[in-house]
Amino acid sequence: MKTKNSLKMVFALALIWANGSVIAKDVVVDKSIGMDLARDLANEAVSACRKAGYHVSVVVVDRHGLLRAALRDDLAARFTLEIAERKANMTVMAWTDSGAFRNARGDIQQELNHIDGLVVMEGGIKIVSGGYNIGAVGVSGAPGGDKDASCAKKALEKLNERIEFAIE
Repeated sequence: MKTKNSLKMVFALALIWANGSVIAKDVVVDKSIGMDLARDLANEAVSACRKAGYHVSVVVVDRHGLLRAALRDDLAARFTLEIAERKANMTVMAWTDSGAFRNARGDIQQELNHIDGLVVMEGGIKIVSGGYNIGAVGVSGAPGGDKDASCAKKALEKLNERIEFAIE
């Protein structure tokens, strides 16, 4: 009899525990890019484009599309900042590089281009650390989105070790 009651108690506690784990949490822990890494990625992307002879703007956003760092090279057009941010936001929204999204979803490109803060163009690259999407980098100003994306990728490659160990 005592064993039967103990078994019922354990079963009841297990149900309560299982039920509590599906309820929304009051505090959410978020893995997102920090300011120092965002700043350094932006700087490295501008430097990579400078070496190739391009004057660009670079924007790094966190996993929610919130601005973390923005740099405009001396001779980059002022509009490149906004375009770079929109490319990064597109990457966060789709969780794929903006050029890959553009190629896969040309059917909705025009509709998305009318949403404030987004543009479907190549040049936005996602930032992944420890399997988590922690943000995106957007580049604008080189003569073609493929060149913008290349500068972003060079920055990510240069800081790869820091990115990989950013999430513990």
